Amino acid sequence: MRIWSAMRGLAAQMVALASLMVLASCAMPPSNDPEALAAYREANDPLEPMNRYFFDLNNFADEIFMKPLAGWYYIALPNFAQDGIRNAVNNVRTPVILANDLFQGEFERAGTTFGRFLVNSTLGLGGLFDVAEKMGMERHDEDFGQTMAVAGMDEGPYLVLPLIGPSNPRDAFGKVVDAFLDPMTYLTFFTSVGWINTTRNGLDIVDFRARNLQTLDQIKKGSLDYYATVRSLYRQRRADEISNGNPNLMEGPGTDTEETSEVRPIIMIHPNASMMEPDAPLDFLHDSVVKQGSMN
Repeated sequence: MRIWSAMRGLAAQMVALASLMVLASCAMPPSNDPEALAAYREANDPLEPMNRYFFDLNNFADEIFMKPLAGWYYIALPNFAQDGIRNAVNNVRTPVILANDLFQGEFERAGTTFGRFLVNSTLGLGGLFDVAEKMGMERHDEDFGQTMAVAGMDEGPYLVLPLIGPSNPRDAFGKVVDAFLDPMTYLTFFTSVGWINTTRNGLDIVDFRARNLQTLDQIKKGSLDYYATVRSLYRQRRADEISNGNPNLMEGPGTDTEETSEVRPIIMIHPNASMMEPDAPLDFLHDSVVKQGSMN
C-alpha cells in the first residue's frame, strides 16, 4: 500500500509539473493590438513556445541522424529497390486504410483498397510491385484523424510532438487508434517476430526522409520562418487529405482553413519529382510556384 501511495503521489507530481510546463509554454494572446490578436487566433497555436522548442529538437535530431542515414539509403539503393520498399510498406498499411474507408462510409474507396491489397499481395509479390495501380486502382491514404474530421471533430490547437513532428490533438489521438487497427501491432506484442514491425516502421521513416531530402532543404531555404511555414503546409496537407482532394469540401466541419487560406506556398520544383512518394506528406509542395520569401 505504501508503494502504491508513493507511486500515486509521484504520478500526481508529474502531472502537476507537466501542467505547469504547458501553462508556462502558452503564448499569451495580445490584448491591445487587434491585428496581432487576429493573427494569434488564425495561427491557433497557443503552445507556440513549447512547440518551437520541440520543433528545434526534432530538426536537430534530423540533421545529425535521420538526414545522413536517409542520404546513405538514397545513394546505396537503386531506384527500383526504393520503390519496392515503399510499395511493400504501403501494402502492409492497407488494413488501417480499409478500416477508415469503412468508418467514413466510403465503400467504393474501400473496395478499391481491398482490391489493391489482393492484387499487390499476390501478383505484386507481397506488395513489392504496385500492379494494382497499373490496373487502374489508384492508392489513397486514410487514417483515424481523417475519420474524426469527417465526423465533424475540430482539430484543436497545433502541436509539435517530439520525434514525430506536426500534429494536433485529433490527429495525435488518431495515431493511437490506427495503431490498434494495425495487425502489425499485435505481431509485435504477441509473437516472437515483432522485429518485422520494427523493421517496417524504420524503413517507412528512412524511405520517406530519403524521398524528401531536397524538398525539405528547399523549404528551409525559401522560408523566412521555417516553423511557421511547416505549420501552414501541414494544415494544407491535412485539409487536402480530409477532403480527398476535393477543394469544395475543404471547409467542412472538421477542417480549419483559416490559416491555410492565407498561406503563401514555397517554390518546390523537385529535380527528381518522379522519385517522390505519391502520397508523401510533402508531395503537394511540388506544385507550389510562389516563393514565400519574395512575398514577405
